Amino acid sequence: MSNETEKNLFYENKNQYSSLSETDKKNMAAYSSEYRSFLDMSKTEREFAVNAQKYLETNRFVPLSSKDSLKAGDKVYTVNRGKGIVAAVIGSEDITNGTSIVGAHIDSPRLDLKPNPLYEDSHFAYFKTHYYGGIKKYQWTTIPLALHGVATLQDGTQIQISIGEEDDDPTFVISDLLPHFAKDQMQKKLAEAIPGESLNIILGNIEGKDCGEDVKEKVKYNILNLLNEKYDICEEDFISSEIEAVPAYKARDLGFDRSMVAGYGQDDRVCAYAALRSVADVKKPKYTAICLLVDKEEIGSVGNTGMRSRYFENVLAKIVDKSVENYNDIKLRDTISNSICLSADVCAAFDPNFPEASEKRNASLVNGGIGVMKYSGSGGKSGSSDANAELMAQIRKIFNENDVKWQSGELGKIDGGGGGTIAGFVANLDMDVVDVGVPILSMHSPYEIAGKLDVYMAYKGYKAFYER
Repeated sequence: MSNETEKNLFYENKNQYSSLSETDKKNMAAYSSEYRSFLDMSKTEREFAVNAQKYLETNRFVPLSSKDSLKAGDKVYTVNRGKGIVAAVIGSEDITNGTSIVGAHIDSPRLDLKPNPLYEDSHFAYFKTHYYGGIKKYQWTTIPLALHGVATLQDGTQIQISIGEEDDDPTFVISDLLPHFAKDQMQKKLAEAIPGESLNIILGNIEGKDCGEDVKEKVKYNILNLLNEKYDICEEDFISSEIEAVPAYKARDLGFDRSMVAGYGQDDRVCAYAALRSVADVKKPKYTAICLLVDKEEIGSVGNTGMRSRYFENVLAKIVDKSVENYNDIKLRDTISNSICLSADVCAAFDPNFPEASEKRNASLVNGGIGVMKYSGSGGKSGSSDANAELMAQIRKIFNENDVKWQSGELGKIDGGGGGTIAGFVANLDMDVVDVGVPILSMHSPYEIAGKLDVYMAYKGYKAFYER
């Protein structure tokens, strides 16, 4: 029996901290610290896009529209309606021979304010919300919340809103029923114990002093006055606003050994940040390296900022047009068909507290390396693009040759649930694609957990792929 055969008899996912080089340990620590800071600054898709644009410009990327033609080494980017980014480093190879794409999403589960959110009940002022993405509603009660977003006034002026993050800011919260009164509530299923319509955020309890007797909702009146003083907005402006309630927690090291990162929005900003950092660090790629950051994945990749829109295809057409002579549609189609994409989305880590949810032999482990998922979907692989064996071999070779710690996995037990990524919509373009992302514990919760080794290996793996 050969050594290689003997080794493969014992293949399994395992914690890989002990196999890290001293250089990787040092780089991992620095990278994780910078990642935590970026995560705290980027709690919404708009904030991530703004900060990503700043980072790209710091690394000498310029708007695609500023270039009449593109040559090897050029760095360009575009912004999609303030909620998405496409960044590219032009390669030396003819672009019609394909590109290297790492695609991630920058939206996360949260609570959105309704178009007409402000009301008063029993001398409390509230915001009504509509939750965004898949959440466990009970997790969002009795935690500190911050408000982030924009209000666009009738004349087009845009007001930036961020309150609840600083130590001297007020915080916001959704109340819950005390255990003494919760006998009926606690008999309900978890999914039903907190109705969506009860996710109402407490704003205040003081009546306005200068309102007349004809004003019936005096606490609401007071809140409107405060909002007008601080942000110069009125009640009607909520209709043209996008304001999100997100956890006010800071990202922190987790554990006595500081081996993990805990923070909000790591699905999927942990992969998006790695894609951004790695494309900025690519020097002279053979194939054009593209970082694709999209919105709306958590609600089906819909809309003109989601992966289902034609935006990416349109941007790629412009890049091809500026990179080749005598552009035509066939050259765009060849570029797409010959490209390879890593769908950079998180995967579910094995949780020893809930072992029944996974098939352990095929579950990714925290700090076991970046997770490679041939397929996602649910029972019967429904909704999955299911990467082909040839692509899996390519990615495995790239990672092994560049000392990228990785592991294979799937998204939970058969018939136990599941989920999807942008991979299926990328595959619909006639492109090879596979899911490669960071394993996450407590996914979609207000405070998710990722292993630092996995966080760093996402960056290292994406960079190796760009430089293939």
